[in-house]
Amino acid sequence: MTTSTAASATKPVGNETTSLSDMLLPVVRSPMLDREEELFAYELVFYRQGAGTDADTTLIGGVLSGITDGAITRLVRGNRAFMRLPRTLLLEQTDILAHTPRLGVIMDPIHVRDAAVLLRLQQLAQRNCPLLLDLGDVDPASSEPHGALEPLLRLARYVRIDAKALDADTLARRCKHLFERGVDVIAGNVDDHVTYGHCKSLPFQAVQGRYLLVPQQIEVPVLTPSRLSLLRLMSALQDGNAGPVELGDIIRDDAVLSYKLLGCVNSAYFALPRQLKSIQQAAIFFGVARLRNWIYTMALSGTDDRPPELLRTALIRAHMCEKLAQGMPAGQQEMAFMAGLLSLLDTLLCAPMEFVLSHLPLAPEIRDALVEDRGPFAPLLEQVYAWEAGDLKGAHMQPQNIRKMAGAYYAATQWADQVYSFAEQKPH
Repeated sequence: MTTSTAASATKPVGNETTSLSDMLLPVVRSPMLDREEELFAYELVFYRQGAGTDADTTLIGGVLSGITDGAITRLVRGNRAFMRLPRTLLLEQTDILAHTPRLGVIMDPIHVRDAAVLLRLQQLAQRNCPLLLDLGDVDPASSEPHGALEPLLRLARYVRIDAKALDADTLARRCKHLFERGVDVIAGNVDDHVTYGHCKSLPFQAVQGRYLLVPQQIEVPVLTPSRLSLLRLMSALQDGNAGPVELGDIIRDDAVLSYKLLGCVNSAYFALPRQLKSIQQAAIFFGVARLRNWIYTMALSGTDDRPPELLRTALIRAHMCEKLAQGMPAGQQEMAFMAGLLSLLDTLLCAPMEFVLSHLPLAPEIRDALVEDRGPFAPLLEQVYAWEAGDLKGAHMQPQNIRKMAGAYYAATQWADQVYSFAEQKPH
């Protein structure tokens, strides 16, 4: 949704002057989902800019500030979160974690050989700080992979194993061994649906990986009635002649969608000068194109058979693409939002992208970006995908662009979480 329209009316309330975006700290939150595909925890992945002590100092300062002022807590919505701490921070500043019990520390096998770090980890465990032992670097061919790590295993509340590096039998055996020890096991690097299928039959507490964003391969795609209804709604919204009255008519009979939309636009987050009582009023106030994107957002929340974190990711992509499109004409900013929002439509609807888009009269520029990776919005999506994957080495990731992306990502998470909180609500 373009930021130029009704900008003053859409400025979030609250103190956001001190945040990860102001610190310009490159970070991505990676979800871990439980067996019901609900959020179990986030991993916060911090990316170092450059090399050497300056980069370490910047990272340490940013992480400390983010914990102290609550920016990290806001980033994860108060949920459980794990992060790797630089050695210096782990040795000197871990007392701060006593005040943030939902933040946990990731332990690496190398810590078992560092007496000072091991002592600090023991102290954290005594204070009930959640500790997660990451076994991703353990040799997958080892017959006794955990023997030397016993001091860390005794401290760990959670253990993560690399599901991609292990064959199905070894994965099952190691998961069973750890489960029987009484620790909660997390499957990491689950990047495809075959591996995910193996994990679902094992006693994993949570699963983490790129599989969430990858569409399943379906030989004959079939859209359920609810998904066809969603596509019909989205198609109707693409009518170029739709004005405030027409938008109101399109969703007039959908009481749930209207409830979610009006609840969101009237929330304290946007600090409107007066309450908007109808879709027509909202379209006049925000502009038709802007509100149409809002309706898309709320309508996609109806795919409630898909993991909530999947829709949150689509919302984050949409907001980031819009921010990165600043400088383009207003109409292109709106289309950039759409490109980001629809970039996961195949995964949300469990059907190939070309098949899904054949039901939508989208602008050619959006279709080109989603299907053929070309056109004005393809580079924006490429930047967002690179950020998600932690690829900060490309030509488009110069220091000034990294700072811009860091700010855009943090703002997008806050916006997406706020919008989704209304999208998942049901009328009383």
